[in-house]
Amino acid sequence: MRNQNRKAILGNAAILVHAVVVLLTCWPAAAQNVQIYVSSKAGDRLAAKPELHFEPGTSSGSPGFEIDDSVAFQKMDGFGASLLEAGLMVINDLAPAEQESVLRALFDPKEGAGFSAMKTVLASTDFMTAGPFYTYDPVPGDVAMNHFSITRDLQPNGLITFIKRARRYGNFVLQAPMDYPPDWMLFDVDTNQDVNPKYYDALARYYLRYLQEYEKNGITIDYLSLFNEPGVYTKIPYNHIRDLLRDHVGPLLEHSGLRTKIMLSEAPERDEAYRNYPTVLDDPAARKYVAVAPYHGYDFKDYAEIAKLHEKYPDIPLWMTEVCYAYEAGTPKSFSLPRYEFEDGDFWGTQIFNDLEAHASAWIYWNMILDEKGGPWSVSYVHGNPDPNIQHPVVIIDRQTKKITYTGLYYYLAHFSRFVRPGAVRVKTSGSQDGIRAMAFKRPDGAMVLEVMNSRKEDADTIILWHERILKLKLPAVSIFTALWN
Repeated sequence: MRNQNRKAILGNAAILVHAVVVLLTCWPAAAQNVQIYVSSKAGDRLAAKPELHFEPGTSSGSPGFEIDDSVAFQKMDGFGASLLEAGLMVINDLAPAEQESVLRALFDPKEGAGFSAMKTVLASTDFMTAGPFYTYDPVPGDVAMNHFSITRDLQPNGLITFIKRARRYGNFVLQAPMDYPPDWMLFDVDTNQDVNPKYYDALARYYLRYLQEYEKNGITIDYLSLFNEPGVYTKIPYNHIRDLLRDHVGPLLEHSGLRTKIMLSEAPERDEAYRNYPTVLDDPAARKYVAVAPYHGYDFKDYAEIAKLHEKYPDIPLWMTEVCYAYEAGTPKSFSLPRYEFEDGDFWGTQIFNDLEAHASAWIYWNMILDEKGGPWSVSYVHGNPDPNIQHPVVIIDRQTKKITYTGLYYYLAHFSRFVRPGAVRVKTSGSQDGIRAMAFKRPDGAMVLEVMNSRKEDADTIILWHERILKLKLPAVSIFTALWN
């Protein structure tokens, strides 16, 4: 009798479980919770908004965008700007608490922008401003690097000091290009600024000593970029870069035991990268040392040329590693610098979208911090550092009033750097709508990130379709909008 009752109970339980499974299978999918963050002309600044929800349905022909996360493109390596003496000098004019507030706003991934890919530099550039033009070994003929020294980088306004202070708030990879080697390695600093090949081994040791000295101070340079804008600064042609990399720098670093990888060099414009990089990359013996092909964005065009580079060399990540407003780089003199209005961020958001759609894996601005005059800049005419050299930064600090301005550029860049973390993968986002752009990413944990820009001067509606669910968005005028969901 007890066995018969037991069979009846088990049978009823099986029926109940089956009924629950059928019910759950047929029940409409639960709404998908979506976190929302907005920056807008109306005044929002990385502002968290009430959650939205995906609902079952289709866009029914309405204007909007569809995300297909089964189609993946490039893995993202990070977003950020540049660590330069000028920026730290300006920060150091603030009271201690305000200094830390600025660093937190730039590097903290929860409270700030969470910059994750940063540029530092080898010795002098036009904004290494804490002293005169310098290299790490100015002693002529010192091929053994006996007089090599990074003492200046250890000073209160120095690069190592800046890097360590920034890293109190967040982690980031570092890439480091060089404007010029020591003058004595050039044929002639006044008339022929190409590197004399008899010093290729010495220059390779110069790079290595730089990396080793930084390691001794607890800083790994993740990517060494051989030359910043070759032809603009060091007048070295790409066939010479190929030989230097293939026969000198590459082998030396390979046997050094360091983790540092090599970047090809940094062309000033996209078209120049497209035309010249094959000189290095089509040589297998040189190409094997190239981990990343970086380029600069001062042309503000030719994104298709970067997409072509990706098609030709799909195994080599592309990074946009420098761009800014600067009169010396072609910004019209009628355009007041630096820029304070939030709406300027829309221009920079457009640049980020364009480069990422062309398959860039990182996006790095030039000056992170400058003063109200767009400086201070360094001057060395023979090294291409003019006076004046007014530029626009991510953050403006008025050295007289101590007022701190987080520019429109800061907020548009922060929407990417805070939410599209390293390791996220850009996925297919199709559709179009006048004045609106959308781009989606999938994080390693499977969570989704959507960035939407509304460049219109009025509010706008759009619809996002994902896995046969729709998300209805109301976009403020001139805004950037981040959506996150699991």
